[in-house]
Amino acid sequence: MLTSGGDCQALNAAMRGVVKTIMNCSDDVEIYGFLEGYKGLIYGKFKMLTSSDFSGILTKGGTILGSSRVPFKTIREPDANGLDKVEAMKQNYYKLQLDCLVILGGNGTHKTANLLREEGLNIITLPKTIDNDLWGTDMTFGFQSAVDIATNAIDCIHTTAESHGRVFIVEVMGHKVGWLTLNAGMAGGADVILIPEIPYDIDKITEAIQKRADRGSRFTILAVAEGAISKEDAALSKKEYREKQKNNPYPSVSYEVAAKIQEKTGMEVRVTVPGHMQRGGSPCPYDRVFASRLGSEAGRLILEGQYGFMVGYRNREVVRVPLEDVAGKLKSVSPDASIVQEAKALGISFGD
Repeated sequence: MLTSGGDCQALNAAMRGVVKTIMNCSDDVEIYGFLEGYKGLIYGKFKMLTSSDFSGILTKGGTILGSSRVPFKTIREPDANGLDKVEAMKQNYYKLQLDCLVILGGNGTHKTANLLREEGLNIITLPKTIDNDLWGTDMTFGFQSAVDIATNAIDCIHTTAESHGRVFIVEVMGHKVGWLTLNAGMAGGADVILIPEIPYDIDKITEAIQKRADRGSRFTILAVAEGAISKEDAALSKKEYREKQKNNPYPSVSYEVAAKIQEKTGMEVRVTVPGHMQRGGSPCPYDRVFASRLGSEAGRLILEGQYGFMVGYRNREVVRVPLEDVAGKLKSVSPDASIVQEAKALGISFGD
């Protein structure tokens, strides 16, 4: 087993689900935990695990195996010492005579997992990410816990925003997709939600703020995804956008939006960035149950000798999704999605 990419809540719960399911059906099992994600598989860093290692971790955040990022785009490139990373992973797999490899991760992790499947290894994956952006599953574990934390941040901002009559921006994680910001923004009662999939017009944002002020509201709260982008920037090529970002004086998009709102309205604007708090802490009850269900199904796949699948969740049922259908695809928020239209009907502005 290994956990790769950014950590999140319920990684431990998912691994526990896999192991408990297998051990309830078979005493003849050896479990190797690769440390620090794919790095452990590449460099042979692992430890033998027993059932006691998975006792008491249902409620524990993070990952008992540690994690790291090994970008897929460099996976075929030799390391600093000339080591072929893909070949090294395969050799360690065969050296330990593994029956299969259980990989917990997000988009980049699944690309590498599918590559290893194509190279002939027996692979089963579990969908973890607070972004909920994995193709082939309606939900990923870690997402609901992150929504709870981001929502709590917005809830806490409400009282100080109302007390001081300020515009507050809460920056929520999500570089490429806006599921987390959208859900937390709606749950927290944000007045404006900015997500990467819907480029914003700063004038539309200030109009929404002024409209609230004209109705007598002393404050406005914006939930802004860290990957939110203006219509002007969205029209640039990737190269042009990268060049522009090199000279960007703002630490993040939220500070840029804040400066422009203050310039155009004269209102006092404050920015709050919960940051990695959204990845941390104990998994919420939903994620504990959800990750346990997915882990249990992964355990059943192993017992049946069925490999090459991600365990996903569709229409409220746990499903087996072929890895090749998942790798390299992103599940984005459609601007026409019903949840977006419902949010707009509630009076929430998306800056478009």
